[in-house]
Amino acid sequence: MSALLALSRTIDRINEFIGRYVAWLIFLAVVVSAGNAIIRKAFNVSSNSWLELQWYLFGGAFMLAAAYTLQQNEHIRIDIVYGAFSRRVQHWIDLFGHLVFLMPFVILMIFYFIPYVRLSFNSGELSSSAGGLILWPAKLILLIGFVLLGFQGISEIVKKIAVIRGDMPDPNPPVSMEELAEQEVATIAGTHND
Repeated sequence: MSALLALSRTIDRINEFIGRYVAWLIFLAVVVSAGNAIIRKAFNVSSNSWLELQWYLFGGAFMLAAAYTLQQNEHIRIDIVYGAFSRRVQHWIDLFGHLVFLMPFVILMIFYFIPYVRLSFNSGELSSSAGGLILWPAKLILLIGFVLLGFQGISEIVKKIAVIRGDMPDPNPPVSMEELAEQEVATIAGTHND
């Protein structure tokens, strides 16, 4: 189990690094969007490539940060039901969800995206919009996003098994709403005192 936990920590570090820096793609998408709007209004000039670049950047941020979001335990759940169970049962629910829903879906998407990206790259596929961009980079970002999500799914499965077996502490211990609010206030107060 220690080798699997070491692998899990490596996956977590990689996805955390990617997740933290890929957020800059949102900033770039905003800059491209604002620049495109200003140029279009001021000079009555525009291009579909600028619009598609915005989509690429936003899609890249979404897909490349999906694994980081899973690692941070921030994916949406039905907390009304989930929160009614003990933490041990929640770990079993998470493990079941990762094994039965997440991993098969990710594997299926990777299986279908590999030839999809290869065909797009080999054909030099272009957007159907006039002045649009080549499409294979966007498709490649989707594939990479699912690969990262798959690795993070493996990491989460390893951690859930380790927590259930008692080999490691819960990486996301339950926090009451009051404690969460206090932590948030402390974080905000700490950033303003610096």
